[in-house]
Amino acid sequence: MTDLNAASAAAVEAHSREFLVFSLGDEEYAIDILKVQEIRGYENVTRIANAPDFIKGVTNLRGVIVPIVDLRIKFHLDNVEYGGQTVVIVVNVGDRVVGIVVDGVSDVMTLTPEQIKPAPEFGVTLSSDYLSGLGSLEDRMLVLVDIDKLLTSDEMALVDTVGA
Repeated sequence: MTDLNAASAAAVEAHSREFLVFSLGDEEYAIDILKVQEIRGYENVTRIANAPDFIKGVTNLRGVIVPIVDLRIKFHLDNVEYGGQTVVIVVNVGDRVVGIVVDGVSDVMTLTPEQIKPAPEFGVTLSSDYLSGLGSLEDRMLVLVDIDKLLTSDEMALVDTVGA
């Protein structure tokens, strides 16, 4: 019976996913850790004329021009301030590299399929198109962001032209 328990634990672990947890305002969000290339402190960026507000500009990351998107502005959060905890999460989406500005990164969490609930259709600060679900952990609720859908939406197509 012990082998069966070990096998079922291994099966659950095989379907578990790791997420990088970050904060935007008072909410906690998470993205698939496999999309994350690195985490950097926020540095000034080069502004691009006529870019939407949420595209802060571009930066040179080891020879690669990387567009920087402020998720706080994108998600319509109030009082967007840059402080010591403000970081840029550099993510790989499709064949592009994009930096996303967040208030801070807290940890990496592993969620089992049972801990991931479907995204609600209302009551969140961003379109549910960009949500892959809600992560439920004891007293915490994580908004799981589908970074691929978010950064490949029509309005984000501008990132391609900015980064080119």
